[in-house]
Amino acid sequence: MNLSNLVRQHWAALRALLVLTVILGIAYPVFIWLLARFPGLNDKADGSLIGVDGKVMGSSLIGQSFTDADGNTIPQYFQSRPSAAGDGYDTLATSASNLGPESIVDTPDRQSLLTLVCERSASVGRTEGVDGARPFCTGGGVGAVLSVIGPRNARGDVVTPTRVVSVNEPCATTQTPFLDTYEGVRVECAMPGEDYSIGQIVPIRGDAPADPAVPGDAVTASGSGLDPHISIGYADIQVNRVATARGVTPDQIREVVAAHTDGRFLGFFGEPTVNVLEVNLDLDQKYPAKADVTGG
Repeated sequence: MNLSNLVRQHWAALRALLVLTVILGIAYPVFIWLLARFPGLNDKADGSLIGVDGKVMGSSLIGQSFTDADGNTIPQYFQSRPSAAGDGYDTLATSASNLGPESIVDTPDRQSLLTLVCERSASVGRTEGVDGARPFCTGGGVGAVLSVIGPRNARGDVVTPTRVVSVNEPCATTQTPFLDTYEGVRVECAMPGEDYSIGQIVPIRGDAPADPAVPGDAVTASGSGLDPHISIGYADIQVNRVATARGVTPDQIREVVAAHTDGRFLGFFGEPTVNVLEVNLDLDQKYPAKADVTGG
């Protein structure tokens, strides 16, 4: 390859670089920025921020926690769904718990998803004055799971239990397991450090209703950990608490909730949802709480 051909090739490459830089590095970003300034689009481009009296309170696209420094519910505020993002709704640590339906046995390092759900359901039930019972949960709010030890058949099922342990109820916290006996064998609490994986793991459904009073979004985190919405069902069970704290009627609270309820996407995708931050800010404007309680 002679020098003139080499120069032509490099000059062609340089021209292509300059043209693509102008188009993709300057013209396209400027076009997108100008497009985002159009009325109706600029708010979304700026992050859908919500402000009160000139102060930015958050984004309608990102949830927030409405608890005190100890993690307790602030009575006058609707509560968001749980979050697995950092310490809760941390945009720098957006994530899910990565726990699935098979996570039913607690370990020394981590609670199972089942126990997390049971614990949250019991807590929400107490806070909202509804039945927090769920299938496969003990009355104490942990996963109702047994390790059934004994000889097994060809399918791996224990045929004659010789020992039964409630694996999620340590003896340090309970001496009386949620179930007295299983197939005629006394149920034991779990001893610290003992491995019960040798047994057949059996979840016990219990007598909780198939349709719990505490909705699923009240006890599970979203995939991103940043979901700003809750279901209408979860909002409904919080109305009386919020109304009492603000000294107004439940119907007045429901009107505000309805004003911030989003319908199904395109009319048929998903379910209607309530934006928690929008509701709480609107309530602070219309019906300030009786007591001066600051939140997170």
